Amino acid sequence: MINKNYLKLPGSYLFANIGRKVNEYSQANPDKRIIRLGIGDVSLPLAPAIIKALHEGADEMGNAASFHGYPDYEGYDFLREAIIANDFKARGVEIGMDEVFVNDGAKCDSAALGEIFSTDIKVAVCDPVYPVYVDSNALAGRAGDYQEEKQYWSNLIYMPCVESNGFAPELPAERPDVIYLCFPNNPTGATVTKAQLQEWVDYANREGSVIIYDAAYEAYISEEDVPHSIYECEGAKECAIEMRSFSKNAGFTGMRLGFTIVPKALVRDGVSLNQLWLKHQETTFNGVSYVVQKAGAAVYTPEGKQQTSEQVAYYMNNAKYIREGLIAAGFEASGGVNAPYVWLKTPQGMNSWQFFDYLLENANVVGTPGSGFGPHGEGYFRLTGFGNYENTVEAIKRIQAL
Repeated sequence: MINKNYLKLPGSYLFANIGRKVNEYSQANPDKRIIRLGIGDVSLPLAPAIIKALHEGADEMGNAASFHGYPDYEGYDFLREAIIANDFKARGVEIGMDEVFVNDGAKCDSAALGEIFSTDIKVAVCDPVYPVYVDSNALAGRAGDYQEEKQYWSNLIYMPCVESNGFAPELPAERPDVIYLCFPNNPTGATVTKAQLQEWVDYANREGSVIIYDAAYEAYISEEDVPHSIYECEGAKECAIEMRSFSKNAGFTGMRLGFTIVPKALVRDGVSLNQLWLKHQETTFNGVSYVVQKAGAAVYTPEGKQQTSEQVAYYMNNAKYIREGLIAAGFEASGGVNAPYVWLKTPQGMNSWQFFDYLLENANVVGTPGSGFGPHGEGYFRLTGFGNYENTVEAIKRIQAL
């Protein structure tokens, strides 16, 4: 009767497990001030331009002439037009209105996109990787069985992201039907050049694979040769779906807004994936509220661009401080250049969860164990620049004192 694939998931979701451990420690040590640099949640308030749009949208909802009921499944035209003009056309990429699908955050689509594919396909994921890519395919039955001793799912293709390859994956030896890529990467903060990403596009088109490309952190890119969209690569519209989020670039973690691009040129088995995704959204999704979409459009105004870019710079300054502070303290650390995440090697032979406990108990600082992102995350640890600056400075001071 039940979906027994749910029973295969090992334990609770990574961040739920972290939250439980931190709450238990906090209750036992109420005098300790804990600094959280673990979960990728933002700390700055919404930008003034966004707050203004929220108030305007709320006022419109209180007027019969401007009231909005159910939104369009794909999103309101005013937001999709702003997305196309600013995120794509400004970079020389042509995207059609009917290729943009507004959603309530990238995580939902990260999981739901699998529903337009068969349950017997082969899926390739980076290792380490954002857990939702793996867990959603496990729930659908594509991942096979979880092998505790190896911390692997039997039917997934793992693409190791390790120090020797700059924490970026290499083309898999076994052909996958679907490939999940995330750049700038969560959790490692690694990126690829446009030429490297072009290799993935060429591979997918050659093999008939589909790339699900998570560009949630593209606003944090600082280096010139790092692409902001996979569609900057030739042929990407024939093989790639791209996801974006307003959570990290504009602080919408509590507002829930994002979008997915499904090109009309993307066809498999003679079927348009754009039309499949439209059918999925019409069947299972009722859209994002008018007020939130109006706030999203404000991100693209001149004021919104300036204010949100200042927030991104604030978080990147935190990440730089973390990375440089860790290196000064003798840690091996990377990331924090094109992403708000810093990826460090755990010291003194500790595994990821041992270091989590050590940091929590001795420095009262919370991070994320690398093993929670996959087997090749073992021996590593993620810290985030999304805290406030004062807490970031204090956290590094505590770590350096260990």
